[in-house]
Amino acid sequence: MITIKGMHRARFLNPLSQLVAGFSSSAAAAIPTCSSCASIDTTNQMQTLLSRESTKATQHRSAFKKFNIPHNSHAANYFSNRHFTSDHISDAQRSSQHLKGIPDFVKIVEVGPRDGLQNEKSIVPTDVKVEFIKLLVSSGLSVVEATSFVSPKWVPQLADAKDVLSAIQDVEGVSFPVLTPNFKGLELAVAAGAKEVAVFPAASESFSKANLNSGIEDNLARCRDIVSASRSHSIPVRGYISCVVGCPFEGYVAPAKVAYVAKALYEMGCSEISLGDTIGVGTPGTVVPMLEAVLDVVPVDKLAVHFHDTYGQALSNTLISLQMGISAVDSSVSGIGGCPYAKGATGNLATEDLVYMLDGIGVKTNVELGKLMQAGDFICKHLGRASNSRAATALSKVKAHASKL
Repeated sequence: MITIKGMHRARFLNPLSQLVAGFSSSAAAAIPTCSSCASIDTTNQMQTLLSRESTKATQHRSAFKKFNIPHNSHAANYFSNRHFTSDHISDAQRSSQHLKGIPDFVKIVEVGPRDGLQNEKSIVPTDVKVEFIKLLVSSGLSVVEATSFVSPKWVPQLADAKDVLSAIQDVEGVSFPVLTPNFKGLELAVAAGAKEVAVFPAASESFSKANLNSGIEDNLARCRDIVSASRSHSIPVRGYISCVVGCPFEGYVAPAKVAYVAKALYEMGCSEISLGDTIGVGTPGTVVPMLEAVLDVVPVDKLAVHFHDTYGQALSNTLISLQMGISAVDSSVSGIGGCPYAKGATGNLATEDLVYMLDGIGVKTNVELGKLMQAGDFICKHLGRASNSRAATALSKVKAHASKL
């Protein structure tokens, strides 16, 4: 007699013909009957059940392909009964009042090669950075922040910015924005072949002085010069705003201050403005009023969000931003990076976690999670540390466990 556990495993261990043979008379008797349904054709019921099993098997194989997990009977049985995929998000679910405001497509801006690596003490070789970027691109990401043209004195990790950018010039179909803190940085970036640059003022006076050695107004004037010069080269400029909900020096940052800087960036011609919770202190309770203030002065399609996960709030803050119409999100594979001013900071929102959540609510990203995990594994092995992505960690354990079954 096949036990319940045995029947469960037989779904994948045996072909359908074997599964039919495996059903004992007692198992067949388990099909629901009633006194008024004595004429029910048991054979037809069996065929219906088997058809359902075949459909499930196909779905499970698709799930394995999605996460780049080799399909085998034991692994499929384990994976299919303990984990869920988003392959079958219905239109009804997407039109739910809680999800219908979320965009159908979200652009992910991968910041790992710059924001993720800039504070690493051990210099990452240029060839490793280039391979890292190419692995990220292979996952389907369309925007990868490649590097920053800052002074090597302040950020020695990115002293090879010219070489990195030169090595990826032949990669097509992807935007590689680079940070340019001043006019000199812009000149170097343009000479190196940059096709998109970024400026980064702050909504906090103290942070602006600590990070850029100038106050908000002086920094905005510098940004105007960069945007103006970039326009003559037909180079779009992305604007980052630091400390949109909290500052390590001043504490709470008023939404009006963020709106002021965002409006200035928009009016000077920035193609997109990324709102950054630099030290990761935000919650939906502080993010919503900040976004409301900014949305009063900047169109929603010009905005992106950039959350750090210091207090584990990055995904919740991202979700509420999506519900408010934001359709561009910055993230860093494996959650690498973070702000040196935030004690205990655990880094950026992990791109794998972001993709897993977006997949789960039926939002398209054109990013393959399995290939994204490969890029994360690559850089984490080089850095000698475990991934900060919960999704990647969980799925890796599933894969390892499944391969042993």
